[in-house]
Amino acid sequence: MTSTVFSHSDPLQPKNPQLEPLELNPKTGEPFLRVEGFDDIIITPLRWEDAPTYIPYLNDPAVYRWMAGPPVPYLPSDAEFWSNRIIPPQKATLFEFEKARDQPEIITADICPVNSIRKINEDGTDVFIGAIDIFRNANLGELVLGENGEYLVDMSQKEENQKKNEGREVGDPDIIWEFGGARGIMTACVKTILEKWAIPRLKTRIVRATAFAGNIGSMKVFLKNGFTHIATLPDHVTVRGEARTLEVLQWIRP
Repeated sequence: MTSTVFSHSDPLQPKNPQLEPLELNPKTGEPFLRVEGFDDIIITPLRWEDAPTYIPYLNDPAVYRWMAGPPVPYLPSDAEFWSNRIIPPQKATLFEFEKARDQPEIITADICPVNSIRKINEDGTDVFIGAIDIFRNANLGELVLGENGEYLVDMSQKEENQKKNEGREVGDPDIIWEFGGARGIMTACVKTILEKWAIPRLKTRIVRATAFAGNIGSMKVFLKNGFTHIATLPDHVTVRGEARTLEVLQWIRP
């Protein structure tokens, strides 16, 4: 399902410059971000009809053992909840771009309106193969930089720091962003989102990512993209009754 905002995909009407660097599907008007280095991989908004595709993945033990968030088993009702959380803000952001079409300057966004990774088939159809999200960091407010330059855990600052980050104005370079990611094709997807959207459109300066200890694949994704390991938090979260250690990585724009 695509928004009527993109009915202007008529070739007689110029593309909205506020969408840069997004491209538009010439048939559907759906915006997408092309993944660098891959002619057949794009990132689009989430679609209502995607749920049946990703529900089986989130019920696979090989997948969910590395994830803290999704409930197990992952049900259609969970997918509906997630879609209702993600799709409306994506559409709202794209609508803001449409309203700003005639503004001379490119406006700063508060979110990335594309997150669904798709492989394009030879006939032009596409297949959902994964997701990548960048969002304001709402966790780890307890992770603070100590006087010795090393990160430490201070639970007394958790709530205050998280509220402070959430309250920062759109475009504030002090916003701490967070990547939700995986591995494989994700290395290129992280690079694409970071360079094509996060830096120019979100004005991102700081991004964090976390991985459970032992998730070497996810660690490599971020290390290859210039992230550095800043902390190991032993038994920091409890997932499905098991205490798990978190590895925290961080990228700071040069």
